[in-house]
Amino acid sequence: MSFIAPKSRRSIDQVGVLERAGRFTTRSIKSKSKVEGLKMALSMIDLTTLEGKDTPGKVRQLCYKARHLHDSYAGLPTVAAVCVYPSMVKTAKKSLGSSGVKVASVSTAFPSGQSAQNLKIEETKYAVGEGADEVDMVISRGALLSGDLNYVFDEIASVKAACGSSRLKVILETGELDNFDQVRLASDISMEAGADFIKTSTGKISPAANMPVTLIMLEAIRDYFLKTGKMIGMKPAGGIRTAKQSLHYLVMVKETLGEDWLSNEWFRFGASSLANDILMQLVKQEQGNYQSMNYFTID
Repeated sequence: MSFIAPKSRRSIDQVGVLERAGRFTTRSIKSKSKVEGLKMALSMIDLTTLEGKDTPGKVRQLCYKARHLHDSYAGLPTVAAVCVYPSMVKTAKKSLGSSGVKVASVSTAFPSGQSAQNLKIEETKYAVGEGADEVDMVISRGALLSGDLNYVFDEIASVKAACGSSRLKVILETGELDNFDQVRLASDISMEAGADFIKTSTGKISPAANMPVTLIMLEAIRDYFLKTGKMIGMKPAGGIRTAKQSLHYLVMVKETLGEDWLSNEWFRFGASSLANDILMQLVKQEQGNYQSMNYFTID
């Protein structure tokens, strides 16, 4: 298998992308729609802990939060998933039980991707064997930037095969790509190679997710769907911290891809701190005042 790039690729209009992305932040949202949108955004979050100091206790705490976001507020959804390192997958799986919250595991020498391909495959198989429902892999950015597109394609395809029935999210690490054209190219390669989701960032470098980059990836998903009829998911990750930002992203998804993508089956936020701000806004909408941050868990 190999990636066949189109003979002519139009360069991304940077000014146009920035202008279009900016428009999504100007939409007016009524109170009722705002509450519905915030609950939707909450259901799309992948709560994440990816630190060298992670312990089983910290993972269990995060899983408890995933199932009990704010018990005094009735009718809240759970988050979509909890994302951990492969060594913590079994702990997360046991802690989440039958809650319906998925377990995602990073893989392929996250976050750098600097490891031998056979080791990346083995790490993926290990994560899936431990019970991961989803795998978040990183692409080899060095290979992409040096023009070795077939290497990038083949590696993604190999990891996809190692995932079995688990869904694969492919992280582009857009902050390390040189320009919008590279973001579009990486998106196209990832989808052609079998990605179930494409994801902006690891959250370990800056810049991470932003609306212009996400728009380019959404447009790539739209074009791929029009060509193949296959839906691909999208996950902006890192840097999305406020409820207001999450609504802007949802508006962009709806207007670019349509309502079919407005579910956690096809759209996710990789933004753990976002959950607390959404909860604060929901309580404000219900009670008319903000609760102190002391009412919300840090992790």
